[in-house]
Amino acid sequence: MKQILVFILFSAILCWFMFSPIYKHVLIVRQAVIQKEVDLLLEIGANGSHGYISEAMLQDSRLRLATRGFTSTELIYDVKTSSGDVGSDPARPVIRGVGIQLLISYPYKSLFDIDRLVGIRPPDAASRMTASGMKMSEYVP
Repeated sequence: MKQILVFILFSAILCWFMFSPIYKHVLIVRQAVIQKEVDLLLEIGANGSHGYISEAMLQDSRLRLATRGFTSTELIYDVKTSSGDVGSDPARPVIRGVGIQLLISYPYKSLFDIDRLVGIRPPDAASRMTASGMKMSEYVP
């Protein structure tokens, strides 16, 4: 009986060691893709032609991230400005010198469930990975 228990525990630890780097790599890649998307949206939205990050830009971003394996309905975008103005209204672009801040978040889902095999508690179900950035607007009316 002890041998079966030792075998089961050893198997669980061995599986965790074998698959741990794989899902950690998935986490790192997801985080990098989201951060790259934040940088792209800020580069486009804060340039001299725009001064905003519109809802159409966010929908295009959702489609791009969906092609990378993300569920587009679970992505949350938050656009703010350093002056408190609306940063997503094309009718009122943010003027030069005001910062546009973007935050994208996505749930971890069950990415850390394999950690339970060795007794590590995974993050809450409500936990989300986030990527954020801020860029000063270059728009001049």
